[in-house]
Amino acid sequence: MSSTGKLYLIPVPIGEEYQLLHIPAYNLEVVSRLKLFIAEDAKTARRFLKTFKYPKIEEAEILLLNEHTKNNDVLALIKPLLSGQDVGLMSDAGCPGIADPGAEVVALAHQKNIPVQPLVGPSSIVMSIMASGFNGQNFAFVGYLPIDKVQRSKRLRELETMAIKQKQAQFFIETPYRNEAMFDNLLEVLNANTRLFMGININSARQQLLSKTVQEWKRLPKPFLHKIPVVFGIYQ
Repeated sequence: MSSTGKLYLIPVPIGEEYQLLHIPAYNLEVVSRLKLFIAEDAKTARRFLKTFKYPKIEEAEILLLNEHTKNNDVLALIKPLLSGQDVGLMSDAGCPGIADPGAEVVALAHQKNIPVQPLVGPSSIVMSIMASGFNGQNFAFVGYLPIDKVQRSKRLRELETMAIKQKQAQFFIETPYRNEAMFDNLLEVLNANTRLFMGININSARQQLLSKTVQEWKRLPKPFLHKIPVVFGIYQ
């Protein structure tokens, strides 16, 4: 029997509405018995614990893992696990380890032979791949693209080439306030027959899952994308 604790990977809601719609009851049972959590932001984590009906939020201990966390501090985060305590890892949205710094903790847990248990829950990236109609057997999530327009255009052409030559669907995200610039750049750079998917406000009442060719997008009114979560995808 393992003397270490178990690292639970806890998905959290990705929309303001229907917050528990895609969270299984088993997840709530797991969360209710944990005392220690790792999260990007303590305030956000406590809000999710409240949503999960956590019995005594004031007693929950939350350790931080974000862009300010140093390598040595990541090692300190797993010390409770090495001492036999179960720990829950939460993202700011969706699933930990996907477009999320939590992957560092998971990798270290494997190195230290700590059991890792992912729980089922919503992921805007996975849901976009499912809803796109693109190649579900050969796809890539490439995270954020360059901010500089010249470099971003170059990267978009590279991704389009992979989509054409390797039949590999390409998915990526952007900081919400730059979504409109990304959309304009996509229409400017991509071939007319390249398909562009956008998963907009996934898991909310305002959700839109749209897939059209670049040529078709150019004929339509520009969608509202400013400061809202969007997953982009391209394929041939």
